[in-house]
Amino acid sequence: MEKKSIREIISVVFKSLTLAMGVAVVALSCMGGLEVKTAITMLGIGLASTGIVMLEKK
Repeated sequence: MEKKSIREIISVVFKSLTLAMGVAVVALSCMGGLEVKTAITMLGIGLASTGIVMLEKK
C-alpha cells in the first residue's frame, strides 16, 4: 500500500468536506428541512475548506 503524506491526506479531507457540504445543502433543501441561515453556514464551511486546499497548492 502506498504511503501518503499528511498534506495529501488533509487535502483529500478538505476536498471531501467541500463536496459533502454542497451535497448536504442540496439534499436537505430539496426535502424542505433546511433553513436559509443553516444553508449559508454549511456552504461557508465548504467554501472555506476549498480555499484552504487552494492555498496549499503552490
